[in-house]
Amino acid sequence: MDARADAGVRRLLRVGRTVSHMARSLAFYRDALGFEAVGEIVDAEPALARLPGATRAKSARLKLGIQEIELLAFDPTGRAYPKGSTAADLWFQHVAVVAPDIDAAYRRVQGHGSGAITTGGPQRLPAVAGGVSAFKFRDPDGHPVELIEFPAGVGASRWHEQNASHLTIGYDHSAISVADVERSVAFYTRVLGMRAASRQLNRSAEQDRLDGLHDVVVDVVALEPREVATPHLELLAYRNPRGRAASEVLQLDDVACDRLVFEVANLDALIEGLEHAGSDFARPASVIASDEFPNGSRTALVRDPDGHLLMLCEEKA
Repeated sequence: MDARADAGVRRLLRVGRTVSHMARSLAFYRDALGFEAVGEIVDAEPALARLPGATRAKSARLKLGIQEIELLAFDPTGRAYPKGSTAADLWFQHVAVVAPDIDAAYRRVQGHGSGAITTGGPQRLPAVAGGVSAFKFRDPDGHPVELIEFPAGVGASRWHEQNASHLTIGYDHSAISVADVERSVAFYTRVLGMRAASRQLNRSAEQDRLDGLHDVVVDVVALEPREVATPHLELLAYRNPRGRAASEVLQLDDVACDRLVFEVANLDALIEGLEHAGSDFARPASVIASDEFPNGSRTALVRDPDGHLLMLCEEKA
């Protein structure tokens, strides 16, 4: 079912990550990547804390430029990030942090003991793949992060207008690995109302080194929200190597359970479309009652066709 004309994802509000040690993660994102804390560590929203198995959750938000991420720490913590994970595995989700000087940002990241995914340092991809320079690594819990530098004329204009004295200035997108690119494009465009902005097939020695894999062939699709195009969502569909699906559905307290938090218009119409499409909601009730949120906003927790967790938030009119 197609989203109604007045319904759909308006913008990506933030990316959420579940972490095992809040203080350690806050220090890493601050010192290695330049994020700044927004307020204090607080109790997580009641709707999140009441998810199955998720109790005593703490939340902290950080900002880089005008983009936010949210860290959630549960007590007890769920399953650790799966060992031996690759970019092709279907729980993969990274945040692409923009670095005007990627070599300088890379040196800072290296100084904070992160685990590299990319081999041989930052890689300059061929022009057919955008000509960007990129480097992928992991935070202390194993979550993937990407540093990305855009050449002149590539990427959103804001990345060429920012103060280049900062090693990092925001994040451009969050990328998720998917099993079936056509199915995922249909879900995010027809059901959630996003726009397919670009599509390319990446295969090169540089791509192999970037992903730390061999003989990579990957479809890359950029999907933009309807009102604010940056940051956006990127789909990664690996034709080779084929990735693994999670052995069990990831719960919010599992460290690998990242989430995309979208602001939407006409949540009821989206819920109708999602239910018609057979979407697997993260809790029995698709819409969390508005009285659970002090500002009157309404939220639905949803899983996409590959199990990635989404939060759809409609602000009070």
